[in-house]
Amino acid sequence: AKTFVIYTVTAIIFYFAIYSLYAFISGGKKGFKLFWKNILPPTVASVSTCSSAASIPVNITSAKNIGVSDDIAETLIPFGTSFHKDGSIIGSVFKIMFLVCLFGTNISSIGSVLQILGVALVATLLVSAVPIGGGTISEMLIITMMGFPLTALPILTIVATIIDPAATLLNVVGDTSSSMLVSRVIDGKDWINKKFKKE
Repeated sequence: AKTFVIYTVTAIIFYFAIYSLYAFISGGKKGFKLFWKNILPPTVASVSTCSSAASIPVNITSAKNIGVSDDIAETLIPFGTSFHKDGSIIGSVFKIMFLVCLFGTNISSIGSVLQILGVALVATLLVSAVPIGGGTISEMLIITMMGFPLTALPILTIVATIIDPAATLLNVVGDTSSSMLVSRVIDGKDWINKKFKKE
């Protein structure tokens, strides 16, 4: 219950604060408004399917409605589904810390903290973009690299299932906000206005 509550609160803060900041940095007030006007469909798709891959079409459409160019949206969002996973990396850290607390592991040294972050990063790359169960390989990696017994796998699977909707939400919406940042870098400061002037 504590894991679920803490992860959900973290996800809500990330969703509203960090992605709003990304949108504002990308396009100022107009970018912020367009982001929140168009982000509901990917939000609903991600939470209802628990799959980043299933959310790709609606996510691309929303990014284009925000003003992201077709090239950037159609390249970055599918690419981000595999390699840009805000929710999954936060989830991997939570899974490791859950096991650390459960087994009473000592993590007082800087080396232990760096190990946790390194294992979380590598494990996140193994999470597939499919509904519940896509992280089983990453959970096995966490258990093996952190030296926990294999009997911890069912526990991690339960934790992963509980946090999966919120993790998928962050993964999907993170791709949308990142596409805005990339548009700002590639298409320049006035990228939103350029897109709508063409139309």
